[in-house]
Amino acid sequence: MDKTGAGRFFEDYRLGEVIVHAVPRTVGQGERALYHALYPARHALHSSDVFARGCGMPASPLDDLITFHTVFGKTVPDISVNAVANLGYAEGRWLQPVWPGDTLRAESEVIGLRQNSNGRTGVVWVRTRGINQHGAPVLEYVRWVMVHKRDPEAPAPETVVPDLAPAVAPADLVVPEGLDFSGYDTALAGSAHRWGDYAVGEMIDHADGVTVEEAEHMMATRLWQNTAKVHFDATRRDDGRRLIYGGHIISLARALSFDGLANAQMLVGLNAGSHANPCFAGETVRAWSEVLDKAETAWPGVGALRLRLVAVLDGTAPFRLRGEDGKYLPGVLLDLDYWALMPM
Repeated sequence: MDKTGAGRFFEDYRLGEVIVHAVPRTVGQGERALYHALYPARHALHSSDVFARGCGMPASPLDDLITFHTVFGKTVPDISVNAVANLGYAEGRWLQPVWPGDTLRAESEVIGLRQNSNGRTGVVWVRTRGINQHGAPVLEYVRWVMVHKRDPEAPAPETVVPDLAPAVAPADLVVPEGLDFSGYDTALAGSAHRWGDYAVGEMIDHADGVTVEEAEHMMATRLWQNTAKVHFDATRRDDGRRLIYGGHIISLARALSFDGLANAQMLVGLNAGSHANPCFAGETVRAWSEVLDKAETAWPGVGALRLRLVAVLDGTAPFRLRGEDGKYLPGVLLDLDYWALMPM
């Protein structure tokens, strides 16, 4: 009996099925240390227990993208191990903080299927939830992935494309229990710019860049237990290069955004996202942001900013996304639309 598996192909998915992903993972201070070593992350709420207590939290929660990467990594063997590309995200919400010592698992529901016209691939939509050891959801999001077919002659399923919200409504954002920015220390946070200092339509060039290293990318891919073949097996591509995990670019861009958005402390919503072009080791990543919207919350001193975060290759002009043909410019790597909490 063959005890190994090639992973799921497009024809293996069924609309409405719920996939329970292996393997649960306990996260701790080690993940925090490695995350801060891999990315130039400096947001104070995720760096200091003392600062976090001053914001009404019992201690410093783990970085929100540690939660995302851990949950995402759990899904890869079942959702994207045979993917051509990860196409997008929607309706994402961080539902409660993750603390050192928490154990996370993940499950996904198939909510959409569409075979491509070439008959060799199809798109799978899934709604994924990350769940802690108490059975409480900590993260949810929709993503869609283009997946190879095992047999091009296999019949196409009925096409079902889910109707997804263009953005998470401010009223649906979940603010962590007890969060209080009324006594927020801007000096310790690294910036005096609060929620009221940002205007819708404002553009911010984050100035710095990070050159992607092969060793760091490989460490990140293994850290998040991401088993997608194109990220770690150089023989999977004709050019012999490993494709950089898109989440690695998300975290690099988020860390770069500290310069200009140091007080955007917590991620609470993922409205949309596209990995527009591939990235490879040796390339230098820069980032810029656009303020898309603002919202107040019911929590003391806490406001929400809706931000577009764009990662680009060095040499790509900031504040431009698409060419005259409407397609992403070749130097655009990431177009991410998210909500973050900030002191008012």
